[in-house]
Amino acid sequence: MKFDNLEEFDALGDDHVGTSEDTPMRSDAFKLTDNEKIEVIKDDVRHIMETLGLDLTDDSLKGTPNRVAKMFVNEIFGGLNPKKKPKASTFDNKYKYGEMLVEKNITVYSTCEHHLLPIVGRAHVAYISNGTVVGLSKMNRIVDYYAKRPQVQERLTIQIVKELQKVLNTKDVACVIDAKHLCVNSRGIRDIESSTVTSEFGGKFKDIDTRREFLDYIKLDTQF
Repeated sequence: MKFDNLEEFDALGDDHVGTSEDTPMRSDAFKLTDNEKIEVIKDDVRHIMETLGLDLTDDSLKGTPNRVAKMFVNEIFGGLNPKKKPKASTFDNKYKYGEMLVEKNITVYSTCEHHLLPIVGRAHVAYISNGTVVGLSKMNRIVDYYAKRPQVQERLTIQIVKELQKVLNTKDVACVIDAKHLCVNSRGIRDIESSTVTSEFGGKFKDIDTRREFLDYIKLDTQF
């Protein structure tokens, strides 16, 4: 996808359109160490704040560039680093459980790649075992790993499904995400009520009855 002017790029971002199924990464993305990236980002954040007219000698602000840089590299964008990808060990399905397994209401904290504002919501993930199972917490960790990068929600949904398909060696995986985008809620149209729902269905979940069963499960009101 090629654009000839800045207005077209702005329109793409304001419409929250993604351009690729994979997170766009440069070939030299890991040339710098995490500590080196923090130092570079710290200077860039300082420059942004100074350009905005903020007084970085104030006790409340002077540590902000370093805090933001560490947060970017170690936390909210930590999912860009493949070394942080969770190891998802699988186990034989010795108890012969043959129905779908659903992990619902997984917390999603991500960042819109168009405005670098938060995406906050819930993911619901399911699979049908073909002989192997994965630890429940690993499903949460996979969601968290792919959420911790600049994202579009459609891509995040696809990446979660593809990773679990690879881990479990089955196409029978599904994911639904319902999330609020602060780039919609707090700027632009400033609609605080709307949320975005995306889904990806693989294998048996493309069957309408299996899909309906999954969607019925995630509507259950779980209270403890």
